[in-house]
Amino acid sequence: MARKLKILILSDLKSNTPKILSNAIALSKMVNGDLEFLHVKKPTELVKTASQLSAVREINEYTKVTKKKIKELLDPISEKHNTKVNYKYSFGNVKDEIEKYIKKTEPDIIVLGKRQSNTLSFIGDNIIDFVLKSHKGAVLVASHNSSLTPDHDLSIGIFNEEESNLKDSLIEDLVEYSTLPLKSFKIGVNSDNQNTKDQFLSKKTIEYVFEDTSDVISNISSYIPKSKVNLLCVNRNKQFNKSKNIKEIIKKVNVSILVT
Repeated sequence: MARKLKILILSDLKSNTPKILSNAIALSKMVNGDLEFLHVKKPTELVKTASQLSAVREINEYTKVTKKKIKELLDPISEKHNTKVNYKYSFGNVKDEIEKYIKKTEPDIIVLGKRQSNTLSFIGDNIIDFVLKSHKGAVLVASHNSSLTPDHDLSIGIFNEEESNLKDSLIEDLVEYSTLPLKSFKIGVNSDNQNTKDQFLSKKTIEYVFEDTSDVISNISSYIPKSKVNLLCVNRNKQFNKSKNIKEIIKKVNVSILVT
């Protein structure tokens, strides 16, 4: 029997947490994963007094409140989809605590959300960028308007990738769950040229080819909602996709993105 994948959910307990949970649970059911939920709070956001005794009291009180809030978020969706989600919360520098937890637990996939506003900033002081640099495994960035949930069919888009180069067992497992034809978004010499291929990873595929211009990511992002894709898979090791372009894809594409 294949090993269960470890899926770590990072959350700031803001309004998009239920959407992040839905994405994570949907993913766990498709890839046979165990879920863990981590929330980190900065002490400076919590402790408002110089008194050590008062600070301890405030931390203890926040611990009770946080535990209750996490349970109120996790329990209903866990029960609805019969999926256990273990949780942990800690206090300290957010990036330091996340990095320590990643090193300690060695997750296979990290799930987190992004800002609803279309700005250059990412949640939690560039946490997405930090996670992509700290974690070499897969990262699922959940979109606030994504339909990637346990109740919806999976519709996959593959970004700028050839099947012969796609040797990722995670993607192959997900493709097996896809009910609609796959959508392949490629950057090439022909502009807005749509062709139907016979197969891609044993699935019927519709291919979109875009001219490599300065606004190619914007052009692709406008096509994705029309194609009914709810998960876009991006290989971070592909030369075009590295660093700056990954950030632009995450910023502009309004579906959940799996960076492999």
